[in-house]
Amino acid sequence: MATKPGILTAWPWQKLGSFKYVVLAPWVAQSMYLWVTKPEERDVSNFLIFPFLLWRWLHNQIWISLSRHQTARGKHKIVNKGIEFEQVDREENWDDQIILNGLVYYVLNRFAPGTSHLPLWRTDGMILTILLHMGPVEFLYYWLHRALHHHYLYSRYHSHHHSSIVTEPITSVIHPFAEILSYYILFSIPQLVMLFTGTLSHLALIIYVSYIDFMNNLGHCNFELVPHTLFKIFPLLKYLIYTPSFHSLHHTQFRTNYSLFMPLYDYLYGTVDKSSDTLYENSLKVKKEIPQVVYLTHPTSLDSIYHLRLGLASMASKPYSTKWYLLMIQPFTCLSMILTCNFGSTFTSESIKLDKLKMETWVIPRFSFHYFLPWHRDSINDMIEKAVLEADSEGVKVLSLGLLNQYAELNANGKLFLLKNPQLKVRLVDGNALAVAVVLNSIPQGTESVVMIMRGDLSKATSAIALVLCKRGIKVATVSEQEDLELKRELPSKFWSNLQDISDKNNIDAKVWLVGNGVTDSEQKRAPKGACFIPFCQFPAKSLRKDCFYYTTPAMRVPKNLENMHACENWLPRRVMSAWRVAGIVHAMEGWDAHEYGKEMLDPDRVWNAALGHGFLPLSYPSFNINGLKN
Repeated sequence: MATKPGILTAWPWQKLGSFKYVVLAPWVAQSMYLWVTKPEERDVSNFLIFPFLLWRWLHNQIWISLSRHQTARGKHKIVNKGIEFEQVDREENWDDQIILNGLVYYVLNRFAPGTSHLPLWRTDGMILTILLHMGPVEFLYYWLHRALHHHYLYSRYHSHHHSSIVTEPITSVIHPFAEILSYYILFSIPQLVMLFTGTLSHLALIIYVSYIDFMNNLGHCNFELVPHTLFKIFPLLKYLIYTPSFHSLHHTQFRTNYSLFMPLYDYLYGTVDKSSDTLYENSLKVKKEIPQVVYLTHPTSLDSIYHLRLGLASMASKPYSTKWYLLMIQPFTCLSMILTCNFGSTFTSESIKLDKLKMETWVIPRFSFHYFLPWHRDSINDMIEKAVLEADSEGVKVLSLGLLNQYAELNANGKLFLLKNPQLKVRLVDGNALAVAVVLNSIPQGTESVVMIMRGDLSKATSAIALVLCKRGIKVATVSEQEDLELKRELPSKFWSNLQDISDKNNIDAKVWLVGNGVTDSEQKRAPKGACFIPFCQFPAKSLRKDCFYYTTPAMRVPKNLENMHACENWLPRRVMSAWRVAGIVHAMEGWDAHEYGKEMLDPDRVWNAALGHGFLPLSYPSFNINGLKN
């Protein structure tokens, strides 16, 4: 929002929220209806409006994903600062201008003469568009833009756009409604002139608007991609095409580089930033950044691709949850899965910074269900090993295995890779010590007994939790005889008296339930009212009952000085990291030299205290009754 919002700041459909697309629905429905029911009166011009809007949305999304991937890698990065959740929220309505574009085209097609049954192409119209854009549009925009930097208009309108100093492609269209209207009037000049002269065509409209989108995204992508060779071969292009670094200076210096897409007018009127050429040259020389810590993860469900940082920005900034409208694009989701699975190696999704420690998230292009398919295990392990070796060759200090990348049945919590590559310098960390510590510190004081549901998953974390609880004199109950026997095989016999098999009991009084993967609905129903379910695994339990409390997977809040975190880690809240991810960061900050893999586990208390010492905080949950006490 601008510092002093003026009139027509808000968009007309702002209160509709995610339902704002309903304003287009009647027009789209009528277009489809006429196309199907009246073939003799079909108007291609009207029918193409909706596909064109979809193309604009896809075009912008491609730029978003490309920019986020490139800036995460750090190569050719212009402004080396982070983006926070506040900016993502402010720029969430980037598609409003596409809705407005659709309404304008539908209204004009319906009521303006000469806008229906347009030809596919007219060369004279395209030439006219080019000349009009280079002249009136660029010239008028330059002076409009300078006017918007006058204190009165800047504080009421344009300051909203300049709230984003570190830009993303969609920053280009984040303006108050009145400001967008002024731009639409400017960009309509070539289109209206073509209409009045009878030279308007489908391709001219599509090419011109796509050109505007392309150049807008180019100027705000925050990485330099215009090759220096281009200006060496065609020196005059320097005045006709701006670069991302050229416009980036406008967002950092404010009073220079006002031009739309052609720097010519800045050169003519003396408003070119003196450091434009230097920044351009330096940005091209910026190399890929080498992280000290890598977190290796993977997508979970099919829809989770939209929640990756490289996916839909607004979704990635919120905890993962299923959305009804994603059902409408299931074919595209399945296609994305196929394309994703064709990647033979990891890709960089996110880059964050804590003090001087740089961390990256690398993604294995496989979904959760792939990890349980026997014929995929070798290929998945090959990709993980390739990522480990790449991190080792680049000088990464710590690589932490997230989600199912450390699955015991897959690679024994990473032990497989160290057996094959004993010379590794990078430290492999599965993070189970910190996960155990988070679970133990989540159990309310006064707890006398817990129920532990392992579902056959007796991992080293499970054994460690049960051992500590028994040492504290807390009874550990299991809901199956097999799980009780498995725990007895792992724990010293002196603690067996603390273990209970309650498989034959209908009523269970324990309020604390520690659950692993695959806890069933029937097992949840056996818990008493007011019980809490605390996961000790990578995936949370399904929230089945409203009369119980559900904790998230082991996780911690990140320090306030952690930069560039503007995407949620799967289902976790904002600025919260899984314990397995935090463990790798703490490992690097402490400079520990040991691996944590296979059956090996660091001291949970030591890792927990180190995490707290570096500013990571435990999550807070609503208090509930435990034997008459409150946590």
